Formats: sequence, structure tokens, C-alpha cells
Amino acid sequence: MAITHGYCLAVYEGRLSDIHKHYHDNEYGFPAKDDNELFGRMLLEINQAGLSWDIVLKKRASIKEAYADFEIDKVANFSEDDVTRLLQNPGIIRMRLKILAAIHNAKVIQNLQNSHGSYANWLAEKKGLSIEEWIKLFKKTFKFMGKETTKEFLMSTAYIAGAHDPECPISNKAKISQ
Repeated sequence: MAITHGYCLAVYEGRLSDIHKHYHDNEYGFPAKDDNELFGRMLLEINQAGLSWDIVLKKRASIKEAYADFEIDKVANFSEDDVTRLLQNPGIIRMRLKILAAIHNAKVIQNLQNSHGSYANWLAEKKGLSIEEWIKLFKKTFKFMGKETTKEFLMSTAYIAGAHDPECPISNKAKISQ
């Protein structure tokens, strides 16, 4: 059998740049190592909303730097001056609502860490939810986490299946790492 659809097919047919191949082969569908990485992956998905994933991957290093290397505690303490700084940074997605969502979500994650030990623990407790339940939970809990953003975040971090075509050679590698 062969890969028949989706991101995997586009990567393996060479329709996407090397930056996509690296992301696809090493991160997409793989669990995050810690809460800061989970938060970073969430921020990337939030920044992608309404834009192409290509733009986000190309700006990724700048986004990570601008958002304090995705350190939850630092982003949770961002001030209005930080918001202004981010809005003036041409290396990132400069949308006020996305920036404010990042700060808000960092504070929410701090609360989840306090009540559940970690953001990862909170997510793991929800692992049996249907996609509809996940979406409802994320819309209620976080800002700027709509249906597609939530679904992509959960697939990209291996909380739900579907990141890779079953025939994709990375599919088994991603499953083994879970």
C-alpha cells in the first residue's frame, strides 16, 4: 500500500519544503517532552489559525524567542509592554488577540499545573474523550482554541490519532514514542 492523502503525502511527494519534512518526521504526532513544549506547540497552532502552516514553521524560531522560549511562567507574566513589543516584532504573527490568548493560556496552564501537578497530567486525565468533548473542553478552558486548532494541537502532540496516514513510515515511529 502507499500513502494516499494528507500532510504525509504532500511531504513524501516533495510538495513541501525541508522544514515540513523535519517537522513531519520528528515532531508531528509525537508527544511533547514537558509542559513548556506542550505550551509551545499550542502557541504554534494558535498562531497558525487562519494562516498557512508554512508561515508558522518559517517564523517558528522567532516566535519561540519572542515568547520567552515558550516558558509558561515567563509568558504568564508578560505585561502590556511585552504585548506592545510583540506587536512590533516582524518575525512573528502580530495579531493582538493571538498574543493575548498566549498570555491568558499560560496563566490557565499555571492553574492546571497547580491543581493537577502538570499540564501534561491534566491532558492525560482527559485521554478517553471524544474529539467533540476535547473541543468543547478546550473552548471552555482556553482562548483561541477553536475546533481545528484544538484538533491539530491534539493530533500533533499524540493525544488523539490521525497525525499520520497509516501507511506513512513515520506512523509506526510516532506510535512507538507514545
